Amino acid sequence: MSDGDLPDRPGGLDAALGVVGQRWALLIVDRLREGALRYGDLQRELGIPTNILATRLRELEQAEVLRRIPLKHNTRAYELTPRGLALGEALDAPRQWGEGIT
Repeated sequence: MSDGDLPDRPGGLDAALGVVGQRWALLIVDRLREGALRYGDLQRELGIPTNILATRLRELEQAEVLRRIPLKHNTRAYELTPRGLALGEALDAPRQWGEGIT
């Protein structure tokens, strides 16, 4: 196994990192802690490329971290599920740690 390879052990932390270990995933979750946001608002507020945002939202929805809310005129918003809210609360410690190094 090379240094960049993870062991083949499903579940637990490995499973969590498979969902939230992707770039932008935790920032999306953190931003949605304040409430539902439309796709375009997320894109503008985070400055994330639209193709990556679409992919991350789809992955987070499949993992039941967030849900899509259909709106008028073929638009949609996203909000955290109870599972996503729990994940959002877990972000407080790394945020505090990160603020200490900036």
